[in-house]
Amino acid sequence: KHQLVQLEEWRLRFESLGINVAGMTYDSREILREFHDEQKLGYPLLQDEEAKHVNSLGILNEDYAKGHRAYSIPHPGILLIGKDSKILAKFALPGYRARPPFEDVYATLKALPK
Repeated sequence: KHQLVQLEEWRLRFESLGINVAGMTYDSREILREFHDEQKLGYPLLQDEEAKHVNSLGILNEDYAKGHRAYSIPHPGILLIGKDSKILAKFALPGYRARPPFEDVYATLKALPK
């Protein structure tokens, strides 16, 4: 199952911890809008145009050079970003297919001090 769809299944649990959820990809706004509506997601999908955020967060996958169709793809993972824009927690696995299990992410976030 697509990770963005799985995130929707976990969204209310994360929100119960006071954590707002958003997804981010390099896809066009049209693709994001269609996917969002088709999957009935209750959280926003953000477009990272020209890898601006991926670069600033230091998660750019360097396997693809500028000009390659996959350029601006990040290393996959989940970031917990505080109100001050600092990364409070990072969940990532090597490679591009593996994703951290939401069960592990939720348990870790639930254990964080309030």
